[in-house]
Amino acid sequence: MANTDLFHIRTEEAPRLPAPISTTGVIGWMRQNLFSSIGNTVLTVIGILIAYSLIAPLVQFAFIDAVWTGENREACLPQDGGHSGACWAYVEAYFPQFIYGRYPTEEVWRVNIVYFLFAALLIPLAIPNAPFKKINAILFLVVFPIVAYYLLTGLVFGDVVILPIVETAVWGGLLVTLVIAVTGIVASLPLGIALALGRRSKMPIIKLVSIIFIEFWRGVPLITVLFMSSVVLPLFLPDGVTFDKLLRVLIGVTLFSAAYMAEVVRGGLQAIPKGQYEGAMALGLRFWPMMYLIILPQALKLVIPGIVNTFIGLFKDTTLVLIVGMFDLLGQIQSSFTDPTWSTPSTGHTGYLFAAVVFWTFCFGMSRYSIFMENKLHTGHKR
Repeated sequence: MANTDLFHIRTEEAPRLPAPISTTGVIGWMRQNLFSSIGNTVLTVIGILIAYSLIAPLVQFAFIDAVWTGENREACLPQDGGHSGACWAYVEAYFPQFIYGRYPTEEVWRVNIVYFLFAALLIPLAIPNAPFKKINAILFLVVFPIVAYYLLTGLVFGDVVILPIVETAVWGGLLVTLVIAVTGIVASLPLGIALALGRRSKMPIIKLVSIIFIEFWRGVPLITVLFMSSVVLPLFLPDGVTFDKLLRVLIGVTLFSAAYMAEVVRGGLQAIPKGQYEGAMALGLRFWPMMYLIILPQALKLVIPGIVNTFIGLFKDTTLVLIVGMFDLLGQIQSSFTDPTWSTPSTGHTGYLFAAVVFWTFCFGMSRYSIFMENKLHTGHKR
C-alpha cells in the first residue's frame, strides 16, 4: 500500500470534447427557443399550423399554379376548371410601367442613371467603415439631387436642348415612390431635429412657433395635406402663378413627416441625463457645439428605432399620392387593371402581390439596417 499511487496529477490539458448535439446548431436553437417548455411547444405547434394555413395557399398561387409566360389574358385564364394562379406574364408585360410610369421609352436611360447613382452613393454611405465618408455624404446630399433633378426633368440652355424636358405628369411607378420617399426622408430629418430643438428652446417665440407647427401637422391627416396642397392651394395663388404638382406633394409630405420626426427626436433629447448638459457647459461649450458634439449624437442613437419607424411609415404613405392624380407604384398597378388585354380573375391579386413584395423588400431592408446600426452604436449599455 505504501508504494501505491493514491492520486494522479495531470500534466497535459485534457482534450476538448464537442458540445452535445442537442445544445448546438439548429437542434439546440430549436430546443432553446421553440421547445423549451410545454407551453412553448404548444405555441410553436399552433404557430406552425397557422403559418402553414397561410403560406401553403400563397405558394400554391404564386408558384405552383402560376403562369410565367404569355401574350395576353388567354394564357392566364383557368384551364379545364383548374385553379387560377398568379399571372406573372402580366407583370412582365407591365414591368416597365411599374418602374418608370409613362416616362418616354427613349429617355428611360436617364432614370436608369439616377437609379445607379442613387445605389452607388447610398451603399458606401450606409457602410460605417467605408472610406471618404465626408465626400460621399456631400455627393449624396448636395450633388446627387441636382444631377438627378436635371436628368429626370431635362436641361435646356436657351434654344439648345441638352436633355428633352419630361413633365412630372408622366412620371409614375417606382420612380415616383422613390422620389417622394427619399426626398421626404432626407429633408424631414434635419427639419425635425430643428423643430425638436425649437420646442425645447427657452426663447418663447421660437418655442411657440415650433409647438404650433408640430401640433398642426400632427393633427391633420396626410390625405388632407395632399388634397390641400394639390387642389386648394392653387386657388389662393395669383393668376398665372403655379407650382408643379410633384413639388407641392414633396413639400406637403416633408412638412408632415418632419412634425412626427420632431417628436421622436424630442423623446431622445429628454432621455439624456441632465449631467450631460452640465458636463458640456462645464467644458465651456456653447449651445450649438454642445448639441452637435455631445447631446444630439446620444439622443439620435437612442431613438434610432423611432426614426426608422417614421421612415418606413413615410415610405408606405407614398401610396396616398394617388388621391391627387399621381401614379406611384401602387397607383400604376391599379391603373393597369383597366386594360382588357390582361383582364383575368388573378390579375388584380398578382399586381397587389407584386406591390407587396416590393414594399416589403424596401421596408424590411430599412428595418434590418436600423437593427444593425443600433447594435453597432449601442456600446454603452451592453457587455
